[in-house]
Amino acid sequence: MTKKHKIMNGFVFQEEGAFEAASVFLCDDRIVSEETYLSTEGEETSTDAKGCYIIPGLTDIHFHGCMGSDCCDGTPEAFRTIAEYELRQGVTSITPATLTVSEETLTKICHTAKDFFCAGGADFCGLYMEGPFISPGKKGAQNEKYICPADTEMLRRLQEASGGMIRTVTIAPETEGALDFIQANRDHINISLAHTTADYDTAMEALSCGASQLTHMYNAMMPFSHRAPGPIGAAADSPHCMVELICDGVHIHPAVVRTTFKIFGDDRIILISDSLRAAGLTDGQYELGGQTVTVKGNLAILQDGTIAGSISNLMDCVRTAVLKMEIPLASAIKCAAVNPAKAVGIYQDYGSLAPGKYGNIVLLDENLNLKMVFHRSIPVC
Repeated sequence: MTKKHKIMNGFVFQEEGAFEAASVFLCDDRIVSEETYLSTEGEETSTDAKGCYIIPGLTDIHFHGCMGSDCCDGTPEAFRTIAEYELRQGVTSITPATLTVSEETLTKICHTAKDFFCAGGADFCGLYMEGPFISPGKKGAQNEKYICPADTEMLRRLQEASGGMIRTVTIAPETEGALDFIQANRDHINISLAHTTADYDTAMEALSCGASQLTHMYNAMMPFSHRAPGPIGAAADSPHCMVELICDGVHIHPAVVRTTFKIFGDDRIILISDSLRAAGLTDGQYELGGQTVTVKGNLAILQDGTIAGSISNLMDCVRTAVLKMEIPLASAIKCAAVNPAKAVGIYQDYGSLAPGKYGNIVLLDENLNLKMVFHRSIPVC
C-alpha cells in the first residue's frame, strides 16, 4: 500500500528562488503533485509545518569529512560516519572530496565509493576529485608530494574503479597537458579550475575548452585585481561557469560574499562547506592528507598558518550567509540545493521540491534552527 504524507502550513521553497505559503505532498519516497496525491489510495499521515520554512535537503558537492572521518580514509565505516552526520544536519545528498594523494589511495577510495550505500545517511551521489592535477604554487593544504600533471588515463582508471562515481575533477589550467585533458574529458565529467596560478587569459582558454566551475573561489587562486582579473574575472566573463563559495565566516569576508552575489547572481553560485574531519568535534589537532591541522574555534590551519578547510557543515554555512552576511534565505537555499545538484548532474532526483524528486526535505524555524529532516519521505530527526 502506498504511504502518503502531507507537509502543510509552511513556507515552501520554489525552484526559481522564492517562498510561497503551500504544502508538499509525498507518496512513498517521492514528491508528487497535489492532484496525484489526492488520486492515490494509501495510508495518509501529515506534518504541521506552521511557521517553518520547507526547503529541499541540501547537497554538499565539496567537503572532505566530519566527526573524525575523512573521505580519504577510504573505508565504508568512514563513509558511513560522514553520511549519517550530514543527514542529521539537513544535508541529504553528498559528493565527498578526495585530496592530492597517491593513485593507490585514490583507487581504494573509488572501490569503496562504487558499492557504498547507507540507509541511515545522506544519499551518496559520487566523488569530488580535488587534486592531484593542481599547481604547487597554489597547493594550499594539499600535499605537494603527490601533485602530478593532468592524466586522462589515470582518471579513466579511477573512474572505472569507482563505477562512474567521480562527478567532478579539479585542474590547474596552466599546468602541463591541462587543456588537452579538459577537451578529452569535458563531455562526461564536471571540470573545475582549482589550486591555480593561472592568469585571466589561461583561465578563459580553459573555460572555453570545457571547464565549467571554479573550486572554492578566491581561495588557492590568483586574486581579482583591476589589471590582473585572473580566474575570477574569467569566470565572471563566462556565463556557463559556476563558482563555489565557502561561507563559513573564515574563508571569505562578508562584503566579498555580498559583492560576489551581485556579480554572479544566485544562478551561478554553489555554496560548499569544504569541511574537514574535525567538523562536529572539539578544538584540537587533526590529520588532513598526511598533514597536521590545528583547530581552534572556527579556524583550521596547517603548521605554516595556511587555512586548511572549514569545520562548518553546509547548513551552518547557509545560516552564516543569511544571518551574518545578509544573503536572502531563498538565494542561499538555491545556492546550497538547486545549483550544486545541477552542477554534478543529479538535478533530476535532488535539489528542489518539484514533483518526481526524492522526498528529501528539511523544516527550518524562523531563526533557521533545524526542526525536522525527511529522507526519502521518512522523518529521521
